[in-house]
Amino acid sequence: MGTPAFAVPSLSALAGSETVTLVVTNPDRPSGRGQALSPPAVKLEAERLGLPVFQPEKAKNPDSVARIAAEKPDLIVVVAYGHILPKSILDIPAHGCINVHASLLPKYRGAAPINWAVVRGDDTTGVTTMKMDVGMDTGPMLLAREIQIENDDTARTLFPKLSMLGAEALMETLHRLHDGSLRETPQDESLATYAPMIRKEHGRIDWARSAREVRNLIRGMTPWPSACAFHEGKMLKILSASVREGKGEPGEILDVGREGILVACGEGALALGLVQPEGGKAMASHDYAQGRRVRKGDRLSR
Repeated sequence: MGTPAFAVPSLSALAGSETVTLVVTNPDRPSGRGQALSPPAVKLEAERLGLPVFQPEKAKNPDSVARIAAEKPDLIVVVAYGHILPKSILDIPAHGCINVHASLLPKYRGAAPINWAVVRGDDTTGVTTMKMDVGMDTGPMLLAREIQIENDDTARTLFPKLSMLGAEALMETLHRLHDGSLRETPQDESLATYAPMIRKEHGRIDWARSAREVRNLIRGMTPWPSACAFHEGKMLKILSASVREGKGEPGEILDVGREGILVACGEGALALGLVQPEGGKAMASHDYAQGRRVRKGDRLSR
């Protein structure tokens, strides 16, 4: 059970080592300007592998539960499916449901663990396989694998790294399940944090925060929804930036030069790299400044 590209390596690895009888994914959704129906990445991979696909609108509906139960699975593997599974599904397989989650649990339970690990300035992240229960990522942990978050990593660059790591962790988990060495470790509830679904408003830049915090927000909101501010009443997406020294009122443009636009933060300053004006294409902040006649002393607002 999975939906986006993040789940594809796990499905491919699973199909290469186990007998996969059914792939459950979300329905095709409208996409792009033409709003043509677009299949989930997992459906495309399942079709490539010649596996049957089931696309219920809601897996918890009785007819959907019955369809899944009809497979009489030994195990259900869940990777970024996008829905909380009811007990009626969790109880179907003989060995339960195993989830591949893109964080080092119990940190960042929820829908967007990769984004929030970057936004909050973590140095490391990873994946955890766990046996699912009725809670939100609260089940006992089976195996964890850790990687470094590099200084230039964004949510976009971490997704494929963790996707591949998740597939590796899944295969090791199943190997241990087969040989009887798999062990469950309860999560420490006192260490639990939450990673809510990303919304557009999460990308709004608060210039009163430190330059490092703002840069982490920019990295964590890439590729979507992108961190943004307003210049002369129009939205300006900030796609990349670097921390610099500087002092001024939060949001004040301290300098406009060949290196681009320098903006004051609550602590330090931020040199804007790539920006994207409302209705326009991504460009260097220097080019934006030249085209829009941005001047020292102008303000970027939230």
